[in-house]
Amino acid sequence: MTDPAPGHKPTKVITVEPYEGEVVVSTGDVEIARSTRAKVLSETPYPPVFYIPFADIDFSRLSATEHSTHCPYKGDASYWSADHAGEVGQNAMWAYLQPFEQVAAIKDHGAFYPGRVTISAA
Repeated sequence: MTDPAPGHKPTKVITVEPYEGEVVVSTGDVEIARSTRAKVLSETPYPPVFYIPFADIDFSRLSATEHSTHCPYKGDASYWSADHAGEVGQNAMWAYLQPFEQVAAIKDHGAFYPGRVTISAA
């Protein structure tokens, strides 16, 4: 997929592929997400990122925050915190609620920062 942002040259390639396995996200002994339907977004030069369907995320373990960021390739990201994890859990998950068309496959999916939660993939 190429750069979807208006006015930008299509120089970045982003791919979204299904992950063939199970992904589990937790903080300590608290499971936040478990999915066999995750997607892997690859965007050079960054490491691949798992995007988990909202239906497989326990939102009762998360709270929406006011934090937001903008990516010229994916759109505006909203954030959620894993409050039970304390400060390290702040803004632990993000999602593009209205991603650009070229990355529409990550709509209704959340991604987690590996330094704030434990992500296990098998």
